[in-house]
Amino acid sequence: MGKTASKRKPPSRIRYEQSHPTVSCRVLRKLYDKLRKAKGTDGTSFADILKIGLGILEVRAQNEAELTRKGYGSGYKKGYADAESAFKISYACSICRGILTVTSKDEKEAIKAYMQEHGWGHRECHERRR
Repeated sequence: MGKTASKRKPPSRIRYEQSHPTVSCRVLRKLYDKLRKAKGTDGTSFADILKIGLGILEVRAQNEAELTRKGYGSGYKKGYADAESAFKISYACSICRGILTVTSKDEKEAIKAYMQEHGWGHRECHERRR
């Protein structure tokens, strides 16, 4: 009797081996080196490489692309909101008190002229003049 024949396997191990059969094959050294390299770079297993080759793992790649798209979208929204809070110029309407946002070039030029006409400047500059 061989060494493996003397040991009894638990029923759970028997069921696992039946539902997960072993696949074995011989490959050329160059192919083996490529497989090891692919396995080592991104944590992909030999089973995953086989699934990719069969087209079974395509769903995972689509899910990753969807997650990347969503991550980009949320990052874009956050970046846009941060930039808007840092650079957006808004003021209240003198009649209805609603918020207006400076968007047009003419409006920006009018604000610039108004600020120069009415002596707007750095606080430090005004303090030095006194």
